[in-house]
Amino acid sequence: MSEFNIDLEAVQRLTAGSVGPRGQRVFYVQVRRGNRLITLIAEKEQVRALADAVARLLDSLAEKNPRLTTSDDMLITDMSLEEPIEPEFRIGQMGLGYDTERDMVILLVQSAAEDGDDPLRARFSASRPQMRALSSHAAQVVAAGRPICGNCGRPIDPSGHFCPQRNGHGPIYNA
Repeated sequence: MSEFNIDLEAVQRLTAGSVGPRGQRVFYVQVRRGNRLITLIAEKEQVRALADAVARLLDSLAEKNPRLTTSDDMLITDMSLEEPIEPEFRIGQMGLGYDTERDMVILLVQSAAEDGDDPLRARFSASRPQMRALSSHAAQVVAAGRPICGNCGRPIDPSGHFCPQRNGHGPIYNA
């Protein structure tokens, strides 16, 4: 038996997205191979970290081997989540790797620990252009949230924000 509960090679689609209003969004990572659609729940910071890590990995690969950069220009236009959004599990940890022989980026995902159960594990391989598109799109999804207060670094809700740095001098409102 495979050490992975889900193991999809050369996925056809890989994206991240969110559902819900600002401040109450639920984030997802979604993968498709053939008729198999895998949806995983993620935290906003996990999606941000994934976008950053993929960009760093791809930049590092291009720096080490400049010939690799020519295939990263594939245009992927539809990065929206697919219905139905039925999550397999909540992401606890993620890791990235690169298979040089197949020129594929590997995304390893492990579920969050739940009441002593063994964590679920998933492995997805995708092309560099797919991963570049994921990185760019995931960064946009994260950035589309609530604006951040310049004083304290916390999100500003549409109804306003009490900023501890303002020392009680009134709330900050989202412009």
